[in-house]
Amino acid sequence: MSRTKDDEYEFGEKIVQDTHLKVNETLSGIVNVLRSGFAKVSLITTPEMAADDMGLVHGGFIFSAADHAAMVAVNEKNVVLASVKSNFLSPVRVGDEVSFEARLRHKEGRKRLVTVRGFVLDVKVFEGEFSTVVTDRHVLQLKLMKEE
Repeated sequence: MSRTKDDEYEFGEKIVQDTHLKVNETLSGIVNVLRSGFAKVSLITTPEMAADDMGLVHGGFIFSAADHAAMVAVNEKNVVLASVKSNFLSPVRVGDEVSFEARLRHKEGRKRLVTVRGFVLDVKVFEGEFSTVVTDRHVLQLKLMKEE
């Protein structure tokens, strides 16, 4: 079997998660695979995530799991989200398991660009490009605004 460029992360060394360690995995997904620049996160949707009586899962839960996957793929202690371009491609129902794959695509200085795709079985339900920044200290310890 020949490997493609996208497969390279699948064959890298497993690493230890160093970021977002207190994320609620029930709400934001469980990290199943973590390799350098690559993460797989699965989200099992629950009735608490429903937006309506039909069982449509609120997009915020899908986004949260995608963000979790992106942060873990970067795997720097002080990584934060700067911006994202995303598309919700198909509805997710309560009871669906959404599998997210996040790949680090570009690294420049403190900036990281991560592609995340989410699937229910073989149906792509989410895709996004996450722009992140790695800071020297925790973002809440940075002086981002002038104090008055």
